[in-house]
Amino acid sequence: MSVGIVGYGAYVPKYRITTEEIASVWGQNPDAIKNGLGIYEKSVPGKDEDTASISVQAARNALLRAEINPQDIGAIYVGSESHPYAVKPTSAIVGQAIGVGTNFTAADTEFACKAGSAGIQMVMGQVASNMIKYGLAIGADTSQSAPGDALEYSAAAGGAAYIVGSKENEFLVKIEKTLSFTSDTPDFWRRGRAAHPEHAGRFTGEPAYFKHLLGATKSIMTETNTKPEDFDYVVFHMPNAKFPTGAIKKVGFTKEQLENSLVVKKIGNTYSGSSLLGLAATLDVAKAGQRILMTSYGSGSGSDSFILETTDLLETKRGKAKLVDDYIANKSYLTYSTYSKHMEGIH
Repeated sequence: MSVGIVGYGAYVPKYRITTEEIASVWGQNPDAIKNGLGIYEKSVPGKDEDTASISVQAARNALLRAEINPQDIGAIYVGSESHPYAVKPTSAIVGQAIGVGTNFTAADTEFACKAGSAGIQMVMGQVASNMIKYGLAIGADTSQSAPGDALEYSAAAGGAAYIVGSKENEFLVKIEKTLSFTSDTPDFWRRGRAAHPEHAGRFTGEPAYFKHLLGATKSIMTETNTKPEDFDYVVFHMPNAKFPTGAIKKVGFTKEQLENSLVVKKIGNTYSGSSLLGLAATLDVAKAGQRILMTSYGSGSGSDSFILETTDLLETKRGKAKLVDDYIANKSYLTYSTYSKHMEGIH
């Protein structure tokens, strides 16, 4: 049975803090940081925003494009590193808020930054096996970092939601193939009850991000006998702008194939929402009949890779909800002291 995306939606909070503002507090050189990370500012959650509220808004936008009865959704999975409750499902909050009713299965997932893409795979399987009619998968975060840590320049807030179904006449995007690449590689972690994550510095590069992201990407291209030139767009997880730009050089993709997805430059790394927001930004501009390769990455470590093909319906339904660029353009800047207050109590 074919499966595909019948609706997608995104949400990014309007608040921003610039690299210069953070650097001024810690006495660092903002130009060196911008040149190193390729990030100029990042999104920040409002005081009344968390992963649940971000997920709800992204899901509502996905429903606007899907134009389905929300009570036909049989499963909801929310992937995040920053669920508002240690014990209480974000996915149940989303289901209640968007009117799914009570006849659905739900769970929160956690695999660092690939928890959202793992959710897409989960609902794909349930839809393909006729367990459910539609499934909703979300990746969202209000990303955390210790004050003064290098991650403070990139850890951001936002998310994207995808509704998966099996009726080909409803597909905005057909999912042609997916596979994963996983190993026990501890490059980034947060212990239970710890306020902020820790990371292994440069170890997060070659043995972690590049090994897994490129491993999944090369495997899916080998299994489908495809080459970089067979795709119109590529979307890679974006911990910063430097890593995905370096990754495409190792596989043979071009900057033009990647550029539309690089939202990290303008809003930072939204963790579980990162690759899914990059895909949403790409779908916001893609034409019918174009092919997209997306590969997520989650520390710990693993990657999920997907081959997708857009349909005529995408262009018809795209305008029924806000685009990623609409959210990026709507912004209000914060001082560091106000930013700190916004981040208080997020965990």
